[in-house]
Amino acid sequence: MTAESLSAKGFARESLAVLDRITESARDEVARAAELIAECVRSDGVIQAFGTGHSQAIVLELAGRAGGLVPTNRLSIADLVVYGGDEASVLDNPLLERESGVAARIYDLAAPSPQDLFVVISNSGVNNVVVEMALHAKEHGHRVLAITSLAHTRAVPAAHPSGKKLADLADVVLDNAAPRGDALLDLPGGGSVCALSTLTGVMLVQMTVAEAASLLLASGERPPVYVSANVPGGFESNLGLEKRYAGRIRRPAS
Repeated sequence: MTAESLSAKGFARESLAVLDRITESARDEVARAAELIAECVRSDGVIQAFGTGHSQAIVLELAGRAGGLVPTNRLSIADLVVYGGDEASVLDNPLLERESGVAARIYDLAAPSPQDLFVVISNSGVNNVVVEMALHAKEHGHRVLAITSLAHTRAVPAAHPSGKKLADLADVVLDNAAPRGDALLDLPGGGSVCALSTLTGVMLVQMTVAEAASLLLASGERPPVYVSANVPGGFESNLGLEKRYAGRIRRPAS
């Protein structure tokens, strides 16, 4: 590796090259993912987005943001405390995402409708809670969209007792093209720095939302989309849109 490679310019060059590749290589999968989202919205469903760790950044990109779709929920391990009444200390366990039964509780707290779509996000795609969430959703008849790194998930063993990984369970898989371990730039003597999956995950989410909005418009339905609350009338407009999904979408303060 040259000194220029391990630099702001080097990361920008390498990451932009990956983004360029996925805009072409993921085209078919994005179209299929958009069909799932559009069908969910048409059928009055809610998009239930779940991830742990830094994958929550992609959940935030999908659920409850300006320019995004209104019928979305952000599911989180923190729901055990916020909605489930557990003591906050349970979140101190760094291995909580590997414990059996956690995803089922989060699912039950969300109380999803049969037509809801589950979007499960995990770079590795092997931690117990994300696999369990996908399994639980499938067992209850939901479609599952996964956003994961195929390079990473293929390089590591399954951790769930079923032997399954997230990619094995999804109806559609969006490959974020991140390398094994996520970090993009090699360090001299071993190791790497500068994670990629957030950048590519955001790109895949927004490409999919754009396609889904196009499909909804083509079928004569205006996409229910949030306006920024920081423009005049935005907050009031959003409240009106949210009434359609009253009791089915949650907007935690943080």
